Amino acid sequence: MDITQIYSVGSDDILKAYRTSAIGQINADNVNNNFGTILDTAINNINTTNGYISDAEDEEIKWALGETENAHDLSIALAKASTALQYTVAIRDKVLEAYKELMQIQI
Repeated sequence: MDITQIYSVGSDDILKAYRTSAIGQINADNVNNNFGTILDTAINNINTTNGYISDAEDEEIKWALGETENAHDLSIALAKASTALQYTVAIRDKVLEAYKELMQIQI
């Protein structure tokens, strides 16, 4: 297995988790979802992203201290953290865009 396959496995897992969440499924058909459910899902996604970032930092510390010689774990942890953060930022941007659009509606 080469390094690109390792990265794609982590990215696919993260993408699948976000697509199956309520945030990833927001569309015109289910706009009437409960706000609390959407907020809980967003918080869970942020916690997941924070977990990936924490794991990456732990792997960096282990690598720097010489506690591990396995560079693959470090690479995988960094890739997961990066991908999760990119998806979290993309979701945040879409939510802010929707909020701005709602604020421009004239009553």
